[in-house]
Amino acid sequence: MARVTVEDCLDNVDNRFALVLLSSRRARQLLKGAKPTVDHSKNKAAVLSLREIAAGNVYADRDLVDVLAEQAAKHTAATQNG
Repeated sequence: MARVTVEDCLDNVDNRFALVLLSSRRARQLLKGAKPTVDHSKNKAAVLSLREIAAGNVYADRDLVDVLAEQAAKHTAATQNG
């Protein structure tokens, strides 16, 4: 895969917001020393995490979906009150 796109990743993650959370968590894991699951030559952690998601090697568990729902509810409440 020469270039990873959001559309490539959305085949494995339901929405863009969950993709951002999942990708950022995985990028942090990679920066802390986690082993990559795909070829990682010359890729930064953010790109590598997206490549792993697009390949289906990294996926969201139930906790991530719950975090996303909580953050969306907080954002909605803040925008309605403010």
